[in-house]
Amino acid sequence: MLAPLELQRRTSGTSSDMSKDMNAQNRLLKQRLADFMEEARKNERKLRRFQSLELKLIGLDSILELVETILRPDPAAVNLDMVSLLLFDPEYEVQRILRDEGVKLDRMPSLMFVTSMEEMEGLYSASLFPSLGGYRSGKHSKLFQHAGKKPASVALLPLLRYGRLIGSLNIGSHDTDKFVRGVRTDFLEHFAAVVAICIENGINLERLKRQGLTDTLTAINNRRFFDQRLKEETDAAGRSGKPLSCMLLDVDHFKRVNDTYGHQVGDLVLREVAAIIRAQLRGSDVLSRYGGEEFSALLANTDTEEAEEVAERIRRSVEERVFNPSDLDPFNTTISIGVATLKAAPDTKLEKGGGDRLIGQADRMLYDAKANGRNQVRCAPASCTLGSKP
Repeated sequence: MLAPLELQRRTSGTSSDMSKDMNAQNRLLKQRLADFMEEARKNERKLRRFQSLELKLIGLDSILELVETILRPDPAAVNLDMVSLLLFDPEYEVQRILRDEGVKLDRMPSLMFVTSMEEMEGLYSASLFPSLGGYRSGKHSKLFQHAGKKPASVALLPLLRYGRLIGSLNIGSHDTDKFVRGVRTDFLEHFAAVVAICIENGINLERLKRQGLTDTLTAINNRRFFDQRLKEETDAAGRSGKPLSCMLLDVDHFKRVNDTYGHQVGDLVLREVAAIIRAQLRGSDVLSRYGGEEFSALLANTDTEEAEEVAERIRRSVEERVFNPSDLDPFNTTISIGVATLKAAPDTKLEKGGGDRLIGQADRMLYDAKANGRNQVRCAPASCTLGSKP
């Protein structure tokens, strides 16, 4: 048996060791709690920043502003190494909307489009949930081809509306551990849902804006839209002193096309001629169906010589186009074009009706082109000098 003093000594030593272990465990628990609280505070700050970004996105009414905010978010709000956006655009509708706003899509490499749902679904073959993990060249290179340095980890967020894919928001990080498989994605799913709703609403808003200003047959602007833009463009030309050219274009012998091939083929001709004209114009130019088989175009900062070159390209392209409707003989058609240019000194106050005079000159040139054999371009001999300095 142990002596009482020895027993007391051993018991005292055991109690001391237990006390030390408990203190160490308490310190460890306190540190873990502090770490947990700090992580919670970081997540709360991150959530607030993302909520601020979401509110900004919801408040935008322009699809262009929406796309730019998604691709280039304020670094003070969210710190993302790289972002790209892939949209499903089978009818080229979104691309056309952006081009009509003067956007040069080749200068926005982080914005991409696909026309096939198979291409879109290939990113989410397993499920329609966020895909996180390391960067894989075969799967991710096209999504981040704009980035100077390839990401180490990526998060692909499917943009869904009513269970249907409309796009993919792609986020890349230089940190290998930023996006890893297996982590909870609730937060990312919420953000992707907000982005998807904003994109869909933005596109729908643009559709509503354009319904009353778009020709339903050719999908280009209508006469009402042209008349609105004519005043804006002539006022701008007066302020800047830069030339503004106007074209009036008329499909030759269009009644003969309708009488020979039927109105359905006539509609086909008008749609394809509209597409040919649009292909030769810049995104900032204003193309409209002026009425019947007649089209109009406004070319800002374009003098008579430049406008004539564009008109000639259009004329040749229409002349070379072979229309080949089913069960009918192929045929060609031609187009006549009248061109007039407004040129005024800078800060000129244009007199009322200046735009109408510009149209009138272009119309007279179109009449001359048709009266002298059609399939030709006629330009006004001198630029319009409308108005005077106030």
